[in-house]
Parts: sequence; structure tokens; C-alpha cells
Amino acid sequence: MTILTFTTTFVFLNQIITVHLFIYNIFLLLYSIGIKITALWNPKARLWLNGRKDIWARIAEVRGRPDRHREEADSQPPLVWMHCSSLGEFEQGRPVLEALRQQHPAMQIVVTFFSPSGYEVRKNYSGADHVLYLPMDSKAAARKFLALVQPSLVIWIKYEYWFYYLTELKKKHIPCILVSGIFRKDQPFFKWYGRLHRYMLESFSHLFVQTERSKQLLGTIGFSNNVTIGGDTRFDRVVQIAEQFEPIPVIEQFCGNAPVIVAGSTWPEDEEELDHYANTHPEVKVIIAPHEINEAHLQEVEKLFKNAIRYSQYKAQSTGATSGNNALPIAIGTANTLIIDNIGMLSKLYKYATITYIGGGFGDDGVHNVLEAAVYGRPVVFGPVYDKYIEAVELVQDGGGLVINTALEAEQTFNTLLADAGAYTSACEAARNYVYSNKGATESIIQFIQENRLLTS
Repeated sequence: MTILTFTTTFVFLNQIITVHLFIYNIFLLLYSIGIKITALWNPKARLWLNGRKDIWARIAEVRGRPDRHREEADSQPPLVWMHCSSLGEFEQGRPVLEALRQQHPAMQIVVTFFSPSGYEVRKNYSGADHVLYLPMDSKAAARKFLALVQPSLVIWIKYEYWFYYLTELKKKHIPCILVSGIFRKDQPFFKWYGRLHRYMLESFSHLFVQTERSKQLLGTIGFSNNVTIGGDTRFDRVVQIAEQFEPIPVIEQFCGNAPVIVAGSTWPEDEEELDHYANTHPEVKVIIAPHEINEAHLQEVEKLFKNAIRYSQYKAQSTGATSGNNALPIAIGTANTLIIDNIGMLSKLYKYATITYIGGGFGDDGVHNVLEAAVYGRPVVFGPVYDKYIEAVELVQDGGGLVINTALEAEQTFNTLLADAGAYTSACEAARNYVYSNKGATESIIQFIQENRLLTS
């Protein structure tokens, strides 16, 4: 390649990057405007907006007051900043944070969320010193955030790449690792126009990916020396949850000795596939934990499931906390469907299941977390949209996951599992073995951090 050709190519690439960065900035502007407009009627958008009103004052407190673990007020302890898009990604990164805390009890931990669905649930997480919303991406915001927080190590979970934050980390030579990354060929990183996205990947000191396929894809764009197949830390998290299980007496009372189907993270499409079975099999107890628990949706679920009662109502009645004026929709003894109207119980509910059902598989985004159910050694049933999630694909291949396409197939699958002891036992063992054979990702990440002295001088 001649100098002229090289120069022409370099100028052309720079022009492409400039155009893409311009488009990225327009996207950020439109997103900010869109949130403000949507917040007028959408509660989630309003939470997103209101949560960031005093954000810089809160960020300034990170290094502005003594840490609760510090013994010497005049020393700055190492600080780990973990960013996660939402609740699922937080649970993915949590085992790493808690393992680091055990090894470095004096360090500070800052967790940031982009989505209200993560922040609102974990804003009081005791394992972190500060839980914050991440300010909207911009060059000024990234510089200000890093100047105030001064992280020693940054952990980015799975995906959601913000250009200015990541490139500013690289400029300041702050180590940043990606945990449980997953890559697909259709992503911009692997397209001719993906130079801006590749710049973001170049900001990571190391990339821990879930699969061999992800590593191979990264190799096609020049990433090989800093990529490790580290597995998925969610396996470690669900094992941790299962092994720390504490009984829920109200749920035990509802289930009794009946067979139980626990349906978690359901959407309307899922509920419409399940209601017929629940309504025609009163001998089976069904526990539904909808993905959305706003009042309007809870009322829709109650219309579908004829013998349903909300968890809050059942708990109040069964513990004697309700008065005679609080009429229940049905007699508590006739209810065979329990609607969970709170957040935070789902991972424990699967323990009570005979069969589990995971929602999302009838929507465009696909099935939700199948591992929370599989860890208890229960068959995991879900809808047909699951191919983007390697754990769901592998669970089906191993025999622990079963796919349904219609309400009729759901009924046939449930009946088979409840009647055929051999098929049931086989699915249970396959589900549990799949989870336990894939744990250990956290350990490899911690080992890398230790070997590279990322938290020690």
C-alpha cells in the first residue's frame, strides 16, 4: 500500500467515524427529548427522568465523604465501578462484586444503572457504597463522572456500550473489563460501518465472553489476545440464590400438597396460553409472577384466571391481617391461581414448582431468565422465541427445557410431565445438571483481576 493510498484510506475512515459520531450524538439528543415527552404519561420514563435530577450532587458524595470500611480517613481506598443496564445484568455482575468485597473489604463499590427497572429494585443494595443512575452519555458527562468517582477498576456487564464513557476510560488508562459478553454476527461491531462500535470495544482491557462463537467473532475484527471464554456469571448467581433459599410460609400454605406450576416474568401473550389450563385444572396450583405488576395489568390477569387471588390479599387473609370489610374476589379456599403483585420473590418461587414456565417466549424480545428456574431441578417450559439466548438453546438441547407453541401444546406438555414419572425425572435432572456444570465464571474473572493486580499497586 502506497503512502497516498494509506492516507486516503485513513481520511475516509475518519470521515465515516465523524459521520457516525454525529449520528450517535443526534440519537442521544433525540433520546433525551423523547424521555421528557414520554414522561408526561409513562411512569418508567418519569422515574428515569426524576432519578437523574440531583445525580451530580450524589456522584460528588462518592469520594467526598469517608467510606464506611475505611480505617484511615486520609487514604483513598480502591474503588470498583460496575455499570449494568438493568436488573438482569446487575444479578449477572453481583457475584463478581461480592467476591471482590470479600477479598478487599476496604474498597468502595459504585453501581450504576441506566434503566429504572434495575435501579428502583436495587437502589438499597447493601453490597455497594453507592447505587446511582448513570448520567446520559456525553463527552462532558464522562469526564466529570470519572473525575468525581476516580475508579480503580471498571466492570461493564454483558452489553450496552456508551461511547464517551468507554473512550474516556481508555484515555485515562483506567482498566475496564467486560463480564459475560455475548456477541452475534448481526451486531454493528462486525459490519463495515461498525468502526465506532469497534472503538468502544478497544476501550476494554479484557473481554470475558460467554461462548466460543463470541470469541471467534471478535477474532475476525482483530480481538484475540484480550479475549477469554469466561462463561456466564449468572450460573454462579442462581446457584448462590438456590443454596441460600429461605422458605416462604404463605407460599407453602397456598401450594399444600398439590402439583404446582410457577410461571415467572409473564407477558399477556404468555398468560393467554396458560389461562385455559389453570381454569380447567383446579387440582393444580398455579403461581403467576407477571413481568408488569401495574394495576391495569393485574386486573387483566384476574379476568383471565377465574379462580385467582393476589398474593397480597391471600397473605393478609391467611395471616388474619385483613378486616371483614376487605372483600376478596373469591373464597380463599377455592383459589388455585396466585398472582404475585410484588417484586423480588420470583427466584425463590421456583423452588415450590413441580413445573416452571418462563415468560417472554411469545414476544419479539424472547424468553426471560431460564436459569433461575433450572437451578432447582425443575422442567423449564417456554414459548418459541428463545434462539437469541444460548442458555435457553442449550437447556432445550440437554432436555431440561421444553418449548411450546400453543395453549394446546402447553396442556399436553404439563399433562405429560405430571403423569410420566420417567419423563419428569429426566427433565428435572437435565435442568439441574446444566446449571451446576456451567458454574465457575466468577472464579476465573477474580483470578484474572488478582493476577493482573488490578486492585493492588
